[in-house]
Amino acid sequence: MITTTALTKSYDTTPAVRDVSLHCEPGTITGFLGANGAGKSTTLKMIVGLVRPDRGTATIDGRPFVELPNPTRVVGLLLDASAMHPGRSGRATLTIAARMAGVQPKRVEHLLDLVGLADAADKRVGSYSLGMRQRLGVAQALVGEPRALILDEPANGLDPEGIAWMRTLLRDFADHGGTVLLSSHLLHEVQATADHLVVISGGAVVAAGRLDDLLASSTILVRSPDPAALAAALGSAGIDYTAGPGDAFTVDVSEGRVTAEVLAGVARDHQVLLTELRQSETNGLEQLFFSLTAAAAPTQEVAA
Repeated sequence: MITTTALTKSYDTTPAVRDVSLHCEPGTITGFLGANGAGKSTTLKMIVGLVRPDRGTATIDGRPFVELPNPTRVVGLLLDASAMHPGRSGRATLTIAARMAGVQPKRVEHLLDLVGLADAADKRVGSYSLGMRQRLGVAQALVGEPRALILDEPANGLDPEGIAWMRTLLRDFADHGGTVLLSSHLLHEVQATADHLVVISGGAVVAAGRLDDLLASSTILVRSPDPAALAAALGSAGIDYTAGPGDAFTVDVSEGRVTAEVLAGVARDHQVLLTELRQSETNGLEQLFFSLTAAAAPTQEVAA
């Protein structure tokens, strides 16, 4: 489990992260989204002890990262795929990581196969493409057989096949009880992979929850062959609506007072035939992300 409570960090007088709280459960993938400079990387670094927060706490498996006796056996990290010795081979990089984690050397060969680098294992990391370094970084994160993963932009530089591979790997990890906290700019991939979502803008969390719940529309579309009769029925029941799209009506259900069942009951009581009653469609995570970050934009601090 990965938990933060009111994490806050400023550099000089410029706020970078403000009261960020998140909760990542075992068996789930949490997508951590935000524009450049929103505070994602600073938050991740505070979780793993690379940045000291001004206020707030962060724990992994119930303990601060710095108090974990062997952190690599609890949480695997990929924060910067370029932070590897360019003169070492991929195999040597993983062998050193395995020794530090206290795991059997045979795990190195398993991981090289898992991430698709067996044929390039003896090449120097400096000759690797960005996508190959990302694969090696994932292998390094997995070397200690951890129960949690914290990954910052792990799909950066991967081709479509590599992105699909990453999605499958993370899903399998979570399905076997692992906890994943994933920062990414690839909204489509987050939507296809994540169970939960945390969106940060201007250093503060602007939305958090189950992805399906956040993507669910707050409006219901209702249609009848007799729009006038439907409008009269809705009006008599005190239900506000807007006309459209087409000859349908859109009803706001965000407050919870009106539901699909209520609308169906109103139509029945007024003997109005309904030909359509469904939740309105959204345009997915991209629309949600831009609406959330745009709404929060006026509160953002101007960086020095």
